[in-house]
Order: sequence, then structure tokens, then C-alpha cells
Amino acid sequence: MLIKVTSVSFSGLTTIKIDVEVNIADKGLPAFDLVGLPNKAVAESRERVRTALVNSGITFPMRRITVNLAPGDVPKNGAFYDLPIAVGILSGIEGFEIPVDSLFFGELSLDGSLRHTKGALLAALFARENNFTSIFVPQQSANEASVVQGINVYPVENINQISMHINSHIEIFPTVYQLQESLKSDPADFDMSEVMGQEQAKRALEIAAAGGHNVLMIGSPGSGKTMLARALPGIMPMLTEEESLEVTRIYSSAGNIPPGGSLIVKRPFRSPHHIISQAGLVGGGTHPQPGEISLAHRGILFLDEFNEFPRSVIEALRQPIEDGKLTISRSLERVTYPSRFILIAAANPCPCGFLNDETKECICSKREILRYRKKLSGPILDRIDLHVDVPVVDIKKLAGGMSDSKEKETSLQVRKRITAARRIQEKRYRNELIHTNSEMKNRQIKEYITMSTASRNMLIEAADTFQLSARSYLKVIKLAQTIADLDHGSNINEMHIAEALQYRPRLPE
Repeated sequence: MLIKVTSVSFSGLTTIKIDVEVNIADKGLPAFDLVGLPNKAVAESRERVRTALVNSGITFPMRRITVNLAPGDVPKNGAFYDLPIAVGILSGIEGFEIPVDSLFFGELSLDGSLRHTKGALLAALFARENNFTSIFVPQQSANEASVVQGINVYPVENINQISMHINSHIEIFPTVYQLQESLKSDPADFDMSEVMGQEQAKRALEIAAAGGHNVLMIGSPGSGKTMLARALPGIMPMLTEEESLEVTRIYSSAGNIPPGGSLIVKRPFRSPHHIISQAGLVGGGTHPQPGEISLAHRGILFLDEFNEFPRSVIEALRQPIEDGKLTISRSLERVTYPSRFILIAAANPCPCGFLNDETKECICSKREILRYRKKLSGPILDRIDLHVDVPVVDIKKLAGGMSDSKEKETSLQVRKRITAARRIQEKRYRNELIHTNSEMKNRQIKEYITMSTASRNMLIEAADTFQLSARSYLKVIKLAQTIADLDHGSNINEMHIAEALQYRPRLPE
């Protein structure tokens, strides 16, 4: 007796149809074999399925059972084949027909219940795109899968329940998607009104949030770099529906959506420690997994103590920053993850941290300072749009600011300006596959950017004076367009160019 059940496999964010073929033969010695290029986790499905069926009160057939995961040349990873294998065996035992328009996906516990399984959203998207009408997933993963409209997402608690549903003894009702209330709250650790002083840095972060630009903040310890970075999520606009789905797909594939979780609507904020490995930051592994830069997609990647990261790790950011995606190649697999994030890097000016500080004397030698700065290469610095000095705030001014009753601008007020600028960009790039000014390529700059003759001459003169590279020249144009959008103007003028040039790194002394 041959039974076929449909499931899926994943290669990065790509979903592949898998036919789970279960053959139960009366001839031959009793056995339970699993073939089709499974890894260790898949091979262990035999024991999980056998024990789960027995503990659910189902007599496991003492016959020769062969399970083939087709196509056989695609590597199989993960424990989500448990449910389709168990359903196939149950069909052979009880004689019911498996709906051909249904997809099965989920990991079994030894007591027969189903566990939360990563990748439910990707499986549901595949089901809709390939004209399946139903998908059966663990109950704890059902809200995640129900983000996808147009298919029935059936939440399954245990193996007995799905058997009774297919046999029409009970009815499992499709899940209705519910957005978690906790996801609607403000994600920021600090409000911009809590940051005393640092007006230039605040302005730089506002421009970065409006246009998706990268920022490097340099300042002494305690000057407020970390506080500024952690206030940034509060001024970022909420994810659009398209962006939200992009981010949720990545988190689903990585297993970062908790049981009962749903669509991610807040922009991610990732802040890895400087001891992180290259694979941890950009992704990798035997079976490639997304790294921090992909988990920060459409959000913020905050690298504190930027100079303390290994140079190889910092240099690995070059291509993802430029391309907005990263391809990881292995002998059996080649996957591509998106990585369109805002990089917020914070660094000290020297090893002791007090170079050019007005209150403390720097104790570093010129050689130590030079070695410290050389950790950041020219190509990396060239890819960062805004370079900002963050001076130490005077304690007297800080104390006065804390007792000052004058109302300061809140994150919500800043967010309104940024949201308005983003809407201008959405309208401008409605026929393109980009969302912000920072994503523009040369063709789009020529097509969408309008500059006055005076502003263009000013930029050419500045490029010669500051020895700007071609990349830096184009970045100044993108930055100036974002400043113009915040100014509610469509054309770039001299004031926008002048402000954009303030954020380029100064020539070495």
C-alpha cells in the first residue's frame, strides 16, 4: 500500500515541495526505513513517530514501512516531516484518504502532541502560491501561518485529533489571524526628549531614519552614543505590509517567532556584542542560517564599540551594505538572505576614549591612535553616509536640562516628520523595487533627482576639495535628497548639499 502526503522543505527563504511517500508492505521482515537524503534530525523522525503513535493509543503496524522524501537529491533538514509521516502511516492503518489539496507540516512530541515548529509562515505562503486550499500545522504555530490569507490554516493539537478530523468524527476549525497586542507597543528604550543636548547627532539620526542611511557616531565614553542609538527605534515609522512580511519570513525561517507569534510589525533592532563571529553576523553554518544583518532587515543594526569588532567581521559588511542582500554558498546548498538595514555604529576616538576631550587628557600615543583607527578601512567608512561627532555633555548643562521645565521634542513628533518624508519617497519610487533614497542606483539618481545648477556646481567643487570618491559623491546626493524630503521640497538646493557635506568624514590630519 502506497500513500502520498505533501509537505515542504526549506533552502534559505526558498520553499520546496516534498512528497512524503509511505509504503506499507505485508511481505518482508518488520522494519521502518527512511530514505531521501535526510539529515540526523529527519532520520530521528522514525523514533518520534513510532513512539508518538504508540503513546496515542494507536497500534503501530508490525510490517515493512518505507518512507521516501522526494525528490531524493534535495537535502532534508528539520523535524517538520513528523506530521506528514505520521499521517501517511495512519492512513495505511485506518484506511482514510488524505486530501490531495492539503499540506502537512509539524514536529511531534513523544506523547503525540505537536510542537511549535519554525517555518510555518513559509509553508503557508508556499501552500497559497501553489493552489493548496488547506495546511495542517501545530496549534502553537497556527497564528503565524494564518498571516497568509486565502487558505485554511488548521491548528492541530495532537495526532489523534487530525485522524478524527480527516475521518469526519470531529471538525477542526481554521485559525483566524490575531495580531498580538504586545507587538503594537513602542519598541524604543528611550525617548528623544530624554536625550540632553546632542542636537547634531539627533538631526543625523532623523535623516538616517528618513532615508535609510548608515551612521557612525564617534565620541568619548558616556557621551550618549548608546542612548541615542536605542532611542532611534522610537522615531522609525512602522513597517509597511510588504516590509512586515519580508521580516517575518526571515524570523520564521530562523525559528525566532515564539509560540503563538504572528506578523512582525515593529522594525527590528539588533545589537550583537563585539565578540560575535563572522558567521554569527552575516550568516552561515553547514546548513546556512540568517545572521544578525538579515535579522536586522528593514530595521536597525547597532554595532557598539565598532573598532573592537574583529577586522574580518567588519569587512564582511561591505557587500551586504552595498547590495542589500547576502549569498551564502556551500557544497550542497546556495542561499540568499536579504540584508537591507540601517547600520548605526558607535566608536571611541582612541583606545582610552578621550582624544580631543575638554575634560580629560588622552593618554594614547600617536601609534596607538593610528593602529586603533586602522581597524576601520577606507572602503567601510566610505559606505557610511553620516559621520557624527558626539561630544561629552557638560554636567552643569545636563543638570540644568533635567530641571528645565521647557518642553522638549518627543520621539513621536520626530516620527511624524520622518513618516511624511518616507511617504514622499514611496510616491517617488512607486514604480521601482526600492523604498528609500539610500537604495537608489545610478539610473534612479539620474531619473528622479533634480538639482539646481548652483547646487550641482557646489557639489562638484566640494568633491574636488574633500577628495570624494565616486561612491561618496553619489551618497552626498542621496543624503541631500533625504534632507530635501524632510524639508518638504522636491528639488535639491545649496542648503541641502551644504548640510549633507557636513556629515562626510574629514580628511586625515
